[in-house]
Amino acid sequence: MRDLATEFEAERSHLMAVAYRMLGSRAEAEDAVQETWLRYADALADPAARAQIRDLRGWLTTTVGRICLDVLRSARVRREAYPGQWLPEPLVNRLPDGGLDPSEAAARSDEVSMALLVVLERLTPEQRVAFVLHDVFAVPFDEIASALGTTVEAARQLASRARRAVAEGPPKHTADLPEQRRLAAAFFSAVESGDVDELLAVLAPDAMMIGDAGGVFPAAGRPLSGATEVARFVLGLFNRSSKDMSNIQAAPVEVNGGFGIQVDGDYKDGRPMRIVIAFAAADGRITGVFNQLNPDKVASVPALPREAAMWPPAL
Repeated sequence: MRDLATEFEAERSHLMAVAYRMLGSRAEAEDAVQETWLRYADALADPAARAQIRDLRGWLTTTVGRICLDVLRSARVRREAYPGQWLPEPLVNRLPDGGLDPSEAAARSDEVSMALLVVLERLTPEQRVAFVLHDVFAVPFDEIASALGTTVEAARQLASRARRAVAEGPPKHTADLPEQRRLAAAFFSAVESGDVDELLAVLAPDAMMIGDAGGVFPAAGRPLSGATEVARFVLGLFNRSSKDMSNIQAAPVEVNGGFGIQVDGDYKDGRPMRIVIAFAAADGRITGVFNQLNPDKVASVPALPREAAMWPPAL
């Protein structure tokens, strides 16, 4: 059992990466990985059974895929009753003053963007599992078919449909970190000035905005679509924030491998409020703005240091 545990721990970070891409929730991903361990320990405790597994990573990846499939199927029902819009739980890291150097950026290049997670939410559970396992982690289709309980050809079709949806579905996100930072600076400059035309110049015509408050704080009840609708809502939102929040601090952060902003403050009724803002960008415009302010989903995000700038963020 000690040898099994050592083998499993060596694969834990990989399995977390798989599960997070499937589920968009760190807590659910951790539960899926733990369930994978239980199945692994039960199925392979016999040395003879373990000896038959030549590719342990592949076996574990397929197993966590099966578990995530079950979670996704039940999550669809739960999210129909979710209050307001749903966004994945963000993965937030501090940005050094000079930003990420090339080596750091390369080390984090496998982090999944918020924009991609938003697109993956539109897929069926089967399409999402097939796409993540094959296109991201190169699992063979025969193993994917086994995980899905279907044929190899059906698994190929599921991955193909998912691939088309990912390629065609908004928001498009191709900008590198420096370009994302430049566009975010232009975005907040326009917000501060209150100039609608200036803000429209930063937003792509088909820009979208999603805000997840979990029913705890006010937020738009549906995704906003189109530069004009997004711009008007954003300007109104930031005008209201001066009345709704106090003790505001803000700083640039890395969100799921991309550029973002963290805002800490107190809501008007005295409750602490944290907002993590992520962006999608392409072709010199912002294509998506994602505001995560559900307290449960930002609970693991460290508070900003005391020396963090007051609003607006220094970009």
